[in-house]
Amino acid sequence: MPGMTVPVAYELSDELIPALLIVIYEAFAQTQEDTIYDQLAKVTHGDALEYLYLERVGAMEGNGLDQADQTIHEISLLDSLVTQSDETLEVDATWQVIGTVGHADHLHVRGNTYYAALSISPIDGAWRITDFDLLEVSRDSAGEVFQVSEENQ
Repeated sequence: MPGMTVPVAYELSDELIPALLIVIYEAFAQTQEDTIYDQLAKVTHGDALEYLYLERVGAMEGNGLDQADQTIHEISLLDSLVTQSDETLEVDATWQVIGTVGHADHLHVRGNTYYAALSISPIDGAWRITDFDLLEVSRDSAGEVFQVSEENQ
């Protein structure tokens, strides 16, 4: 949503926030470090970019992931409180992500709920998350476990 003024971004924050989050989750679905970084850099900047990049790369290294391990089906903004501070939107947001998470031999359908404090600012003509403080995660065990067929491995 480039070129959007601060008052317009404030008014459209319920659309802006999920649009930024979708790109973050698309980046998290990548397996190449440079691709993850480049994708995250489209919607994050500074501390938020560093934090999210290191979180994803750390998760990959810890699990030895060499292929995509998640598919996002839906991101829903459940609640947000947005205040304006100069050119920055300060956001307390709660959102839910429904997706499929893969492991070595099976898939889980999960519904996780996240609560975070975000700062969103215009950087180089585009709105980016400049601070990302994850405050709470609820990892529901919603969904079923599916065995991965030999063809999908």
